[in-house]
Formats: sequence, C-alpha cells, structure tokens
Amino acid sequence: MSDDRKQYAAACHCGTVRFHVRLTNEFNTIRRCTCSYCRMRGAIAASAALSDIEFEAGEGNLTLYQFNTGTAKHYFCKTCGIYTHHQRRSNPNQFGINVACINGVSPFDFAAVEVMDGVSHPADSGAGPRIAGILRFEPAS
Repeated sequence: MSDDRKQYAAACHCGTVRFHVRLTNEFNTIRRCTCSYCRMRGAIAASAALSDIEFEAGEGNLTLYQFNTGTAKHYFCKTCGIYTHHQRRSNPNQFGINVACINGVSPFDFAAVEVMDGVSHPADSGAGPRIAGILRFEPAS
C-alpha cells in the first residue's frame, strides 16, 4: 500500500538536524499549547505519527528535555538550540512537529491557530483535549 501524503523536508536553523515528515492531516492539526513549557517556547506544532518522521542527518545532535511527568519528550538541536519536534503527552503515538522547521513554511502563514489547554492537561483529568481558544493573526496594513 502506498502513502500518497506529501512528504515535507524540515531542518533546524543551522541545518545540522535534517528530516522528512508526513503530517497526519497536513496543516489541519496545527496548534499551540498553554502549558508552562509551551507558553515559553511559543511554537506552532502539526501532528505526525511516530513512524512518519525520517532523519536524513543529525539525529545524534538532538538533545532531549523532559519535565513534570516525563511523558512528553521535547527535542532540540544541540548546535543552534531550535526545537524541532516533541513526542506528545496527550498522545504518545504522535510527534508535534515545529512548523517553522518545515522548508518553506512560517508560523505566520496561518490566519488562525487552535490553542490547546495544556494547563488543565487531558491526561490529568481523563477528559479529551480541550481547546482554550483560537489565536488569530491579522495582516499588517
């Protein structure tokens, strides 16, 4: 069975970490999160299955950051410090891919981005993911 989904090239800022990724539902899954860590990081992430990322170079140059429950795994380039992806706490079978690392994509390309309620994490309450709001970007006039 073939996979007809588009494969995107992605990299950190310095280009040491390079990978290809197939997104779960293109950019329809983009979101931000309100947890203490994501608030400070400020990235927009799109969903990908764990098996849908393939490293071309630099996988050994990634460093891992975990906090609180240690379930989520946040990966960064050791050289330039850019967050490339993370294994989600809400769904450990998925990666959140930093859309800014995808070639030709900017987080400012999206007019509206869902903001997930990471402060009241669904894994803590047993409830499903909660949308905290929508972040809208207005073009400068």
